[in-house]
Amino acid sequence: MNEEDRQSRLASLAHLKAMAEKAYDDMYDAHSFRDAGDCYRDARDCFDDAIGLAGDLGLEAEKDALGQRLAHVKAVFRSQFAV
Repeated sequence: MNEEDRQSRLASLAHLKAMAEKAYDDMYDAHSFRDAGDCYRDARDCFDDAIGLAGDLGLEAEKDALGQRLAHVKAVFRSQFAV
């Protein structure tokens, strides 16, 4: 992978992280359980993609941190929104 490709992938990683956090924030503003579930799935999918990309880039500490953040998001959803 050349430097330009690496920089592009790092930008994609930052974008995925931002989208995941926005979806997590939106989960709290949801007006129904269904909307909260949609936001949760969006956050989960973005975190999953970011974890995979971090792994592909060899960013093991970032991958671990993202995995921990995803675990937190899952725990919050299950405790506050799951029926």
